Amino acid sequence: MSALAAFGVGLATAAILLTLVWIIQLFTRNAGLVDVVWSAAVGLIAAEYALLGDAPAAARILMAALALTWALRLAGYLAKRMRGAPEDSRYAAAREAWGAKADLYMLGFFLFQAVAASILSIPFLVIAYMPEAPSLGIALAAIAVWFVAVVGEGTADAQLHRFKQQPENRGKVCAQGLWRYSRHPNYFFESLHWVTYVVLAIGAPYWWATLASPVIMAWLLLRVSGIPTIENKKASEKREGHDEYVRRTSAFIPWPPKR
Repeated sequence: MSALAAFGVGLATAAILLTLVWIIQLFTRNAGLVDVVWSAAVGLIAAEYALLGDAPAAARILMAALALTWALRLAGYLAKRMRGAPEDSRYAAAREAWGAKADLYMLGFFLFQAVAASILSIPFLVIAYMPEAPSLGIALAAIAVWFVAVVGEGTADAQLHRFKQQPENRGKVCAQGLWRYSRHPNYFFESLHWVTYVVLAIGAPYWWATLASPVIMAWLLLRVSGIPTIENKKASEKREGHDEYVRRTSAFIPWPPKR
């Protein structure tokens, strides 16, 4: 199968899965499931490309293993976080703002998420169709980046979860562990994860196309659906010490806090 046809398969997969999530939320009135399924969909697309591509098996197996492990960890964490919880404030606010057309607009948003998943998965496609397997050195470098990113993101998620579980921390800012050095270490390591496939694709004919994924992910988290939805005007009112935390702590890249 050609790379273009494989891309179509990936796009169709994401669109079908997220449309199913849209149907489910019509009954549950909780759109948070889209985050879980989106993560799983990206991993599934990587597996599809690995099966459909014609690159050496070693390259396709390594790519799929890294992507699926990342996807399963993130999807599992998000599923656990949303279990029994009310709808995420982002989706609740959107639903309220969209009013009577909320369901229709939500479908459009979910389909946009499917397109985003397909675009971000382009590095998987490049690797699945590269003519030669990466060298041992490149493969080890990619695994090293992946390990730091996934362990870093998992650690940040676990630290924040433990902090929120303590009743005395209710309404306070988490400035412990990795959160002492970055206001959003989970976002930083999520963006770093996509650098894995930039490294793994070195030498491929369209290697440069893989650069788009970490850049797009960082832009989305920094400017669109990440930090702007958390650090809004209400944040300083809801979270004790928020303004001081923002003043002294790096927004994205972990860095020693200002005095």
